[in-house]
Amino acid sequence: MALTDKLRGTWAQLSLAWQFAAASGLVMVLATVVVGLWVSNRIEQVVVRNTANATALYMDSFIAPLSQDLATIQTLSPVNLAEIERLLTNTPLGRRVLAFKIWVKGAKVVASSDLSIVGQTFPPTDNLKQAWTGVVRGDFNALGDREDENEASMNIPLLEIYSPIRDKSTGGIIGIAEFYEVATQLKSDLVQARLTSWTAVALMMAAIWASLYAIVLRGSQTIDRQVVDLTEMASRNVTLRLRVQGAAGRFSALNDQALRRIGADLHDGPAQLMGFAALRLDALRKLAQGDTAAHEIDQIEAAIKDAMKEIRNISRGVSLPDIDRKPLDQVIQGLVDAHAARTGSDVALHTDLGPQDLPLAVKICVGRVVQEGLTNAWRHAAGAGQQVRVQRRGGDLTVAVQDQGPGLSTCADKPADLPDSYGLGLAGLAGRVESLGGSLTLRNRMDGVTGTELVMAIDLRGVE
Repeated sequence: MALTDKLRGTWAQLSLAWQFAAASGLVMVLATVVVGLWVSNRIEQVVVRNTANATALYMDSFIAPLSQDLATIQTLSPVNLAEIERLLTNTPLGRRVLAFKIWVKGAKVVASSDLSIVGQTFPPTDNLKQAWTGVVRGDFNALGDREDENEASMNIPLLEIYSPIRDKSTGGIIGIAEFYEVATQLKSDLVQARLTSWTAVALMMAAIWASLYAIVLRGSQTIDRQVVDLTEMASRNVTLRLRVQGAAGRFSALNDQALRRIGADLHDGPAQLMGFAALRLDALRKLAQGDTAAHEIDQIEAAIKDAMKEIRNISRGVSLPDIDRKPLDQVIQGLVDAHAARTGSDVALHTDLGPQDLPLAVKICVGRVVQEGLTNAWRHAAGAGQQVRVQRRGGDLTVAVQDQGPGLSTCADKPADLPDSYGLGLAGLAGRVESLGGSLTLRNRMDGVTGTELVMAIDLRGVE
């Protein structure tokens, strides 16, 4: 298994061109072997058959006239036997044909250069059977039959030829002449033919492989260049995305600082002045004469108190106190406590943050999500089952604000005493989260409990 995995890994690391070269090279080698064997065998068969036919035709001119006795009797006369022996002894033909046999029906040897087998019967071979059908048969160095023991002992290459002997008057086959021709030159020719055929097949396969490899190599190089370009582009895109997210985070932090200053200015400026005006109204009421003046003062005092309430709500909604100096868990705890005190509802808090070395932009974003989630839980679920879950696993930060309200299919009535200006709104909050490479989802709870959850997920590895 380990070796297989290692080979698979090595293969995957190769370029497309190298993979094609290895795979097609193996296929071409196998194809070369198969085609080479087939071609060389075909060449050998053709050469042996043609040589056998030529030799059989030549020998038939000598043997057939001396074998006509076989048409009437299943043997040769002593005169004809002596003439055959004379032709094949100490003559150019005899130096070419080293041995012979003459067969009759029943696979019986009636004449042979090996006198020990004359008159014997042997199991008929395929070549002998084919020869009785009128076909000249030849085998190169196939001396494995029992009647070939004497020829095999010569230890020289021989061409074994079976030639039909025909009756001159009727044309019928009356016997089979088997003779063994010295095939030293034939062996050399076959070796040369095999070498030539193998070379031709190998060169042809190599040319095919080289042409295909050149095409695939060009395509592979194009793909490699495109992969490099795409990789560089992806790297640049990641760098740009990180820069954009970093810029968005810094802008968010600066924006929040500006909001905090606005909130502080509202609290310390107009709110204090409005408070001073309310105090001065008490003194003015003592100087007022008549019911009309007192009524006007009461209306002014009510308007001032409403304005102060609005200013405080606006100040509270746009600022997150001391977020840059406090760790995130304390910031969240403060927001939860403030919401609970403001609404008189219970909020469960579960945090698992680990290291809290978080960018300011992330802390601000988490704070806004907690604020908005609790606001929505109070508005639409009347604060039922409110809980905040904050978890960090490696570089992944998840914040979930849940309630046990009716869910997204219905909507509860908003409490009348909660001002519309509280919170930043989901649309703006989603844009803030997405600018940091995260996601914000409002959905029905996924744990089987009826209610709604606002879930934020951010990959901290992409935030500066």
